[in-house]
Amino acid sequence: MNEQLKAHLEFFEELGIDGVRLEPEWRTRREPIEPVEPTEPVPSEPIEPIEPFEPIEPKTALRVIRDDLGADCSRCKLHTLGRTQVVFGVGNPNADLMFVGEAPGADEDIQGEPFVGRAGQLLTKIIEAISLRREDVYIANVIKCRPPGNRNPEPDEVEQCEPFLFRQIDTVKPKVIVALGKFAAQCLLRTNDPITRIRGREFKYRDAILIPTYHPAYLLRTPSAKREVWEDMKRVRAILRGE
Repeated sequence: MNEQLKAHLEFFEELGIDGVRLEPEWRTRREPIEPVEPTEPVPSEPIEPIEPFEPIEPKTALRVIRDDLGADCSRCKLHTLGRTQVVFGVGNPNADLMFVGEAPGADEDIQGEPFVGRAGQLLTKIIEAISLRREDVYIANVIKCRPPGNRNPEPDEVEQCEPFLFRQIDTVKPKVIVALGKFAAQCLLRTNDPITRIRGREFKYRDAILIPTYHPAYLLRTPSAKREVWEDMKRVRAILRGE
């Protein structure tokens, strides 16, 4: 053994080192790793709290819908055919019971409120017969302007006007909707079935129960049909009471 190497080994032995490694990586000097100084965390921008969504009160929402419709709506041809004013709707914005008719008549066109003529007076009596007041319910029509001669609304008129009725229904969120007469029932249910076939039945409609019945104007002409309407209204009363 080389004398110089032997002297080195003896020196390492005195230090308590038993031997040396001859692999190249052990003979390579490594640069010391400089310690990384800890850094302060970067402060983030404060996050603004998200305000919880507050639903609009039905009374306010109905006012918005009425403003959207406009006091002098000209979306369909009825504004050129002699109507006096838009007849929006009336009643309790939080009503559990909603009545939907066809369109304003002459009296409604003058007063600006649905169901105020003879048919409206009979409707008020029907409402009172189930222990409610007119101001407890909400009343509206499919069409908001009077058709000339009280004719049936035409498809283009319905297309322009019924979205506002849908918004009224979705705002009031009634438990029960009573469709008054053939036109209103057929329009809401998208059916051509006669009122005699769908009257007395219950339909799920926009989170409510829809019950078609005869129009009060029909009852004025056909008093014998009042018995059937009374049966329908007793069912309405039972639903509202949870029976």
